Amino acid sequence: AGNYRTQLWDKQSESFLPSTPGLGMHVEVKDPDGKVILSRQYGSEGRFTFTSHTPGEHQICLHSNSTRMALFAGGKLRVHLDIQVGEHTNNYPEIAAKDKLTELQLRARQLLDQVEQIQKEQNYQRVR
Repeated sequence: AGNYRTQLWDKQSESFLPSTPGLGMHVEVKDPDGKVILSRQYGSEGRFTFTSHTPGEHQICLHSNSTRMALFAGGKLRVHLDIQVGEHTNNYPEIAAKDKLTELQLRARQLLDQVEQIQKEQNYQRVR
């Protein structure tokens, strides 16, 4: 999972200011084999999540879809990026509310995610 927010350069104040909501960002993630596992349009700030079953180095590419805004900002765009890896990235209360899960169903989902995470880590160690 990743959280990001952008700032545009302001010529008048000569500093970075929070981006306007109109700015669009495109996020693309590729696995170690170069296969695109996420390609999606977001706003000036957002959260993206992806699951990969391939161990190794992944490529995350963020780019603005707005050349007009970039030119207005003198071509300077600052991106704050926070990457979280592993099963702790899942927001279980949010999942429960969205999928209308009972407490037992949610606990089962958490346990299955933990098992999957352990398997991934074992596979990763095997590959290394």
